[in-house]
Amino acid sequence: MPNAAMFNEVKDVVAVALGIQDRASDFEPSTPLLGSIPELDSMAVLEVVLAIEQHFNFAIDDSEMTGEIFETFGSLADFVAQRQR
Repeated sequence: MPNAAMFNEVKDVVAVALGIQDRASDFEPSTPLLGSIPELDSMAVLEVVLAIEQHFNFAIDDSEMTGEIFETFGSLADFVAQRQR
């Protein structure tokens, strides 16, 4: 599990990319992403990936793009935290 600061940073990047900042405070690590947030469709996934790449300054390879990474906010934050090491 990423630390709280990393989780909040990832949550904020996702919220801005999806234009859902007004709901960001409701999101927890266990909050589902795919299939639960209407704004997160296939095109929006690409926008979120681009926003994460730009914000955290690393590239995400297509082979890394799995459903498990986008299962919850926590799984996405875990992925980013691992890439930051």
